[in-house]
Amino acid sequence: MTPNPLLGVIFHWLGGLASGSFYVPYRGVKRWSWETYWLIGGFFSWIIAPVTLGMIMTNDLPSVLREASGSTLFWCYFWGMMWGIGGLTFGLSMRYLGMSLGMAVALGYCAAFGTIMPPIFDGEFVSKVLGTTSGQVILVGVAVCLSGIAFAGKAGMSKEREMSVEQKQATIKEFNLKKGILVATFSGVMSACMSYGLRAGDPIKALTLAHGTTTLWQGLPVLVPVLLGGFTTNFIWCVALNIKNRSGHEYLSARRTGAPMIPNYLLCALAGTTWYFQFFFYTMGETQMGAYKFSSWTLHMASIIIFSSLWGIALHEWRGASVRTKSWLTVGLAVLVLSTMVVGYGNYLGTLPH
Repeated sequence: MTPNPLLGVIFHWLGGLASGSFYVPYRGVKRWSWETYWLIGGFFSWIIAPVTLGMIMTNDLPSVLREASGSTLFWCYFWGMMWGIGGLTFGLSMRYLGMSLGMAVALGYCAAFGTIMPPIFDGEFVSKVLGTTSGQVILVGVAVCLSGIAFAGKAGMSKEREMSVEQKQATIKEFNLKKGILVATFSGVMSACMSYGLRAGDPIKALTLAHGTTTLWQGLPVLVPVLLGGFTTNFIWCVALNIKNRSGHEYLSARRTGAPMIPNYLLCALAGTTWYFQFFFYTMGETQMGAYKFSSWTLHMASIIIFSSLWGIALHEWRGASVRTKSWLTVGLAVLVLSTMVVGYGNYLGTLPH
């Protein structure tokens, strides 16, 4: 299949929309602890959705995974576990900073590490990136993306200075800038491990193609071991919190909390499934980026920040901020949109005959 960078950008934007939106249903969960609704949603994100859609959209998923080498499965699972640590603290980033600023800071680090490190690991950074016009254009796009994230972060810090504690906590109950920045930095660096896990799964992609899976869906089997690693980390942490906070009863009984059980489960299922679709579309977009699929991570991060910022605006997280602060946010979003166009153009140059 001939790569189509424009289609790839569209797929990455759809993935960004899913990722930027997934946390919204969690806001409707009533009288459950964070660890309870995070684990229930995660069960749909990391187990149910990847296995179900992998079975439906690809050929003979169980055989493909059985034929994969132990080394390949280990590294997919390992990087998934490392990413899971970042995912845990990613949720905390949004608790302390809100959707707009939390995602901007965490994904800034994630974009840089997740884009640049895979080609460095593969020994292709000089030859395929620095040594080609298309690779150089993509690097410019990465730099533009990081500057857009910096503008968004500037807007968040400006908002923090302008708003009173009461105003911030009216929309973000646990707002804490210093704690949030530290958590978001750690989260961003660790969350980049998802990019390494997806790259480690390249042999699985070859196997599923050999089994007759179409090119567009070749990345879905890789998500099964990678997200299983993420589930492992999150499961251990959430159960530990359930024990520490004595919140384990929330899964089965509403007698002590008065929680609306069915609506809570449905909202968690919606949030978790929506989260999964970010990588469902990501793997589709990656198939369209040709030799420069490493740039997919930049496109993914930029689109997530764009849509999460729009949700932050819709949920009034920026209410009370000055025109100057809102202008910083607008500039940041515009620069992020520009970055996706630059990266897409760089990929397009890579499809042209030399």
